[in-house]
Amino acid sequence: MTAFVGVKKELLSVTELLNLIQKLASEQSYYFLRWTHKVSHDWKLAPTEKDFPMLEGQMFNQNCELRWKYKRKDSYEVLLLSVAGEYSDFIPVGKDWETQDRDAHLHSPTETRFPKGFPAQEIDIAQRYFIDKQTSTVHFVALTIKQ
Repeated sequence: MTAFVGVKKELLSVTELLNLIQKLASEQSYYFLRWTHKVSHDWKLAPTEKDFPMLEGQMFNQNCELRWKYKRKDSYEVLLLSVAGEYSDFIPVGKDWETQDRDAHLHSPTETRFPKGFPAQEIDIAQRYFIDKQTSTVHFVALTIKQ
């Protein structure tokens, strides 16, 4: 497992983003989408064009987490956190990463800090820390699925 952190140089259109999500997704991918007034309720449903515009979202599986955030005119900036090696269409961020997987705990569906609450999920979620080997600093915490 080679850790990789990268960004897309250019902003992606909704169509380009949906194609990238489909390219990186696996059968065991989950999706968490956020709007100003709600969050996604079924984490197994991939986003479609009708879900846009959204503020931000993420797709995660055992190999990677893809994050996107709205910038302007239906364009999104994208960050990839992966343990599946480098991706040539992404610009590397940092040079030498190590990862640590740790348990994660979901908030209760009645937690009031989040819009409309979280749905009850039966997936076994973990967190993957991306640590700069040179400074031993955790720079990113990604969602992943326990293996």
